[in-house]
Amino acid sequence: MQYTGLNELREKYLSFFESKGHLRLPSFPLLPQGDNSLLLINSGMAPMKPYFAGEITPPRTRVTTCQKCIRTPDIENVGKTSRHGTFFEMLGNFSFGDYFKREAMGWAWEFITKVLEIPVNRLFVSVYLEDDEAWDLWTKEIGVPEDRMVRLGKADNFWEIGAGPCGPCSEIYFDRGEEHGCDNPNCAPGCDCDRYVEFWNLVFTQFHNDGEGNYTPLKQKNIDTGMGLERLACIMQGVKSLFEVDTIQNIMKHIARIAKVNYGDDEKTDISLRIITDHIRSTTMMVCDGVMPSNEGRGYVLRRLLRRAARHGRLLGINGAFLCDVCDTVISESGNAYPELKTKADYIKKVVRMEEDSFERTIDGGLNILNDMIAKLKTDGKDELAGEDAFKLYDTFGFPIDLTLEIIEEAGFKVDRAGFDSLMNEQRERARAARAAMGDFAWESLDLGIDKDAKTEFTGYSEEKTNSKILAIVVDGKTVDILGADVEATIVLDRTTFYAESGGQCADTGYLVSGDARFNVVDVQKTKDGKFLHTGVMESGTLELGSTVETEIDVTRRAAIMRAHSVTHLLQKALRNHLGAHVEQAGSYVTPDTVRFDFTHFSALTADEIAAVEAEVNAQILAGLEIDTREMPIDEAKKLGAMALFGEKYGDVVRVVKMGDYSIELCGGTHMDNTAKAGLFKITTETSVAAGVRRVEAICGKAVLDKIASTNATLIEVSEIMKTAPHEIVAKATQTANEVKLLKAEVATLRDKLASFDAQNMVNEATEINGLKVITVKKDGASGDSLRTIGDQLRGMDDSIVALLAGVSDGKIVFVASCGKTAVNAGIKAGNLVREVATICGGKGGGKPDSAMAGGSDVSKLDKALNFVAGYVAENSK
Repeated sequence: MQYTGLNELREKYLSFFESKGHLRLPSFPLLPQGDNSLLLINSGMAPMKPYFAGEITPPRTRVTTCQKCIRTPDIENVGKTSRHGTFFEMLGNFSFGDYFKREAMGWAWEFITKVLEIPVNRLFVSVYLEDDEAWDLWTKEIGVPEDRMVRLGKADNFWEIGAGPCGPCSEIYFDRGEEHGCDNPNCAPGCDCDRYVEFWNLVFTQFHNDGEGNYTPLKQKNIDTGMGLERLACIMQGVKSLFEVDTIQNIMKHIARIAKVNYGDDEKTDISLRIITDHIRSTTMMVCDGVMPSNEGRGYVLRRLLRRAARHGRLLGINGAFLCDVCDTVISESGNAYPELKTKADYIKKVVRMEEDSFERTIDGGLNILNDMIAKLKTDGKDELAGEDAFKLYDTFGFPIDLTLEIIEEAGFKVDRAGFDSLMNEQRERARAARAAMGDFAWESLDLGIDKDAKTEFTGYSEEKTNSKILAIVVDGKTVDILGADVEATIVLDRTTFYAESGGQCADTGYLVSGDARFNVVDVQKTKDGKFLHTGVMESGTLELGSTVETEIDVTRRAAIMRAHSVTHLLQKALRNHLGAHVEQAGSYVTPDTVRFDFTHFSALTADEIAAVEAEVNAQILAGLEIDTREMPIDEAKKLGAMALFGEKYGDVVRVVKMGDYSIELCGGTHMDNTAKAGLFKITTETSVAAGVRRVEAICGKAVLDKIASTNATLIEVSEIMKTAPHEIVAKATQTANEVKLLKAEVATLRDKLASFDAQNMVNEATEINGLKVITVKKDGASGDSLRTIGDQLRGMDDSIVALLAGVSDGKIVFVASCGKTAVNAGIKAGNLVREVATICGGKGGGKPDSAMAGGSDVSKLDKALNFVAGYVAENSK
């Protein structure tokens, strides 16, 4: 088996199972969707539960993924050992009622032994104690010797995590060798020592666990396999722990450079490096998937990880924020596999930086007080920190209790956790009561003189103007009786035609008018108790509490919003028609003639799919479908087939928007009365916003006309630049592109001639050692491809050539070794040479006897590496 990078392993696995008819899906977000049994996704199977349970139809019966996972039960051990981590990637192939044991086992064995070329004599397989079928398949069909098979009990070979699908399993182990074993003469797979590493678990999902220990057969037999990517990388890279895997090492090296330390020099330093490395991987992924630091739930997990990492940065002597910088390396190492990391890079770094800064502002004071508390415990001869002291650190200085526990335990003491928990519960109850009294807007605590049960009546569905009574005027958080000119304020009315922002539709704008008094409404929000808040500025005149005003919405703007909202319904229906029923709205925002629509889908839309969706929406617009909007009981709406927003809660009576026989949805927004009034529809962009969530941005109505005019103006301008007519621009562009292609070919030919000339000069200046011509050259900025081309030319010029070429770019080194036939026969092989040279510069590599490549990271040792070549040739050539 050959050294293989983690990213390459991921791609090999997914490509292999694609070749077996599996649909490759992107990783699901770390936030569970519709699964209240999990705080965070902790396995490759977790997002697949609805498919396994038959609740949702999967996009295909064969699926393969590499799933981002977070597990935190052993967080205290992360760093203290080199085996524990909170973030990992789980490779998996799944069958939903398609294939079963025979195929799952056969393909697993094929991938391991044929694709990865792991020696069979290093592999062992376990099966569930009572699973004779699996035993026979392994031994009689696949050919695994019985002395490399073991039967294990339910604790080892029956898979389940909480509620959900489960079943017997078969595990594949890698034998690291006797030197990693224990003294037990019966040491075998399943032993707690480090010799046998379980790296692939094949689960034969047959049952559903309700979480109470009750098992019922699933409707269909399924396959769920899980292989830890980092664990596999340890095997393929010949390293002892996940912290030595290539991508993770690069993250650790970044931290070590900031701290000016080296991994392996000191155990305490190593612990901190491992903690920071693991935690920044987890936090980067969590923030990317929408988790925000908080004091509850998954937000608390994120805060705990970030602050633990920040503290260990201080222990390494790092002052100030640094984790946000390390995010760059995490994103660089994983960004190709998870492109949302690159898309959200600035956002991720901002969230991490904000949390670092927040902790920085409080940690010094908190640490000083905690150190005083520890000193007092020593003086008083006590061994436990009081719960109220731990709560003070949390409440005043933002210390997560876990951080206090860690520091206290390091000092040899313990914490009254029960006392702390009791105070926390009391605080939660006080906060809950305060929120209930406060409402959802801070100014609602004011005495507005309004009956709390009173609601603003919205009449904007049927009219554009209405007479209203002013119930309250709020300026700078205080109620006033009179509102004068040029003053910003919020006004509450008893009735209004202004639509308040909700359901993804922006608010109306316009005016409140009374005689010469004009209040410009720029935003409208709605409180939970049904009051509409009209925010804006008094342009002229005065308004008084209790007076009557006429509401005048911006009719032109409202019409543009209605166009956009109605085409949003058409868009969702068209997406479901062309992509599948798995498409669900994941968010939307409608502004005048502009639509932003997020939906569940697992891959980017192709140009053909975008064109088809766009064409279908326009077809429904041209069809002039009548739009019927009415209120009805929700049960009646469901019978009609009205589509509801996933996860949204509805009352007993709902508003249903029906567009001909094409679309029917529950919606509280404003709409046209006929689809033809939308004019035209055009998709402008299609992007990813998260794993499994795509975003379409589109325009309609006047915005499309403006787009056509702009595009036409651009076409005319380009035509003038290209000196041709607009209708001939494609032909002209094609001609120009062909000319550029020919010129590039000429440049490439000249470059090759220059390279040949350069190579000949190298041969002429080569040093002769034991009859071999030795060349060592450093070329700043040279790429691996250009160096390999030179190496091939040198080898073709003289069979006795031994060339070691080095390129340096952005602080990284690429080595290329090239050896002619005579040199190889003399014992100098390119793969061995480049491996030795790369090691000097902190890198790895290898290759064939005549041509090989490697990388290096320590540029300061490059001259030493180049000087090493002559001695190596002299010592190793025959």
